[in-house]
Amino acid sequence: MSEAPARILVVDDEPSITEVVSYNLRKEGYDVQVAADGATAVNFVNTSPFDLVILDVMLPKMDGYEVLRHIRANHTVPVLFLSARDTELDKVVGLEIGGDDYLAKPFGVRELIARVKALLRRTAQQENASAATEYIEVIEVSGITLDEGTHMAVGPSGAIDLTPREFELLAALMRHAGKVLSRDQLLRDAWGWEYLVETKTVDTHVKRLRDKLEAAKVDPGLIETVRGYGYRFKLA
Repeated sequence: MSEAPARILVVDDEPSITEVVSYNLRKEGYDVQVAADGATAVNFVNTSPFDLVILDVMLPKMDGYEVLRHIRANHTVPVLFLSARDTELDKVVGLEIGGDDYLAKPFGVRELIARVKALLRRTAQQENASAATEYIEVIEVSGITLDEGTHMAVGPSGAIDLTPREFELLAALMRHAGKVLSRDQLLRDAWGWEYLVETKTVDTHVKRLRDKLEAAKVDPGLIETVRGYGYRFKLA
């Protein structure tokens, strides 16, 4: 019996975009549903399972960021932002609130398909790893404890308030404490991306992570910058 095709929801109010994206996704064998506004998209996700959501930012009734907040309240489906807003700040905001990738318009169809396949492959790998793993990893380094079962981070003075992406970044650094990790390696370990985004994303998140550590009375210098290469989590 053949495996059912991945179901993808395309959310955009421009018919020219949805037609091109839907046509090419269906050519790849995916099952595609289209929503022209944010409210409809949220309703679709809440009533039917999807394997991926491709989401525009500028939508009628509810913008893409608000749509993602509603999705993340109940679902872990990967979300790829597809938007004409292509500044670094726009990308950081989209990723900070729970997006998995961000592709600016105008885009190449081949790149879009590559990102879709990478996200679906990453999700499948994570699900397989979760099914094969019966234990919850707890990482303890330099006075910080990370519980990957609850996604809780705790320092000497109490809980550290981290976004999901900041947690994954800190976990990647702590797993390899004492070793220098390149930005490319951090993208692979913390995001699962396959060289399809700017490595500057790592620098932005490291700065935010250091700010969060300092706010929790943890030495932000535990994350050291190694010029010309990447970052290292210091063994205290």
